Amino acid sequence: MKRNTWQREAVREALDETEGFISAQALHSSLHASGSPIGLATVYRALGDLAANGEADSLQSPEGEALYRACSTTGHHHHLICRNCGLTVEIAADEVESWAKRVAAEHGFTGAAHVVDVFGLCANCTKALGAEEAHPPRH
Repeated sequence: MKRNTWQREAVREALDETEGFISAQALHSSLHASGSPIGLATVYRALGDLAANGEADSLQSPEGEALYRACSTTGHHHHLICRNCGLTVEIAADEVESWAKRVAAEHGFTGAAHVVDVFGLCANCTKALGAEEAHPPRH
């Protein structure tokens, strides 16, 4: 187990104070703005450790960027994430769990793991943006 260095604790505290998901770069900028000398590579490493230990959620944005937030529940869970404001709701998804196990077994896989995050617009953003923008055209 890794030591709790001051850098890791600084990252953990900054993540705890952040609403929703944040990129390592944005968290690093926030730390620097508050006077911390912590390096970007250290922020990435600390966030990776926190995610690996279940202390932070990690997901990939639709643009492919890794995002993090302090985890408010333990155990496996999924997220609904607003593309506009970043509101995040942790959800249980029993149907997804059953589907993932079934599909893995059908193809001879065991010990399968998965990540499911659903991006959309929350009710407030849908209302604020209007129905036209809330439903992008299908391709």
